[in-house]
Amino acid sequence: MKALFLFIIFTFSVVIYSQTENSTKTLSDHAIELIDEEVIYDPSYFSIDYPNGDVPEGKGVCTDVIIRVYRQMNIDLQKLVHEDMKANFKDYPQIWGLNTTDKNIDHRRVPNLMRFFKRMNTELPITNNPDDYKPGDVVAWRLSNGMTHIGVVVDLKSSDGKRPLIVHNIGAGQVIEDCLFDFKIIGHYNYN
Repeated sequence: MKALFLFIIFTFSVVIYSQTENSTKTLSDHAIELIDEEVIYDPSYFSIDYPNGDVPEGKGVCTDVIIRVYRQMNIDLQKLVHEDMKANFKDYPQIWGLNTTDKNIDHRRVPNLMRFFKRMNTELPITNNPDDYKPGDVVAWRLSNGMTHIGVVVDLKSSDGKRPLIVHNIGAGQVIEDCLFDFKIIGHYNYN
């Protein structure tokens, strides 16, 4: 009987410890865990499950990094963006010629994520001060070719210690780079 009691106490302790450890992981920690240069940049349209859908493993774009990081925090941006867009379609960018939502792709578009984060009152100031960009912040850029891009600030610094690093996918897989100020910043958010 004593052995059974000790076994139950031990099992309970392990469960509590694992739940505590997982709950203390930050968005930054989860972003760093996603680093994988083997992920192929693939902007194709995919029919995916709903809710909690994801493009095929080993594929993705910049928005998929954001979606996967938040999913590790038990936040389903696919569902949240879809529901908010469905209720407020006119408030979202109308640049794709659609007249309704699409749960397969809406959350995978940078302008839609930007609008969602803004609508959730998570917008932060855009500055040239690297100290204003904290681990877990989401940053959106306008690239030199006019395309939009998005990534996550992590708690690691550039080699000179001046800038936080970014986890993103701009075509070379889900990577970590010193690129915060490489492009024009057009959005800065902290959604938790």
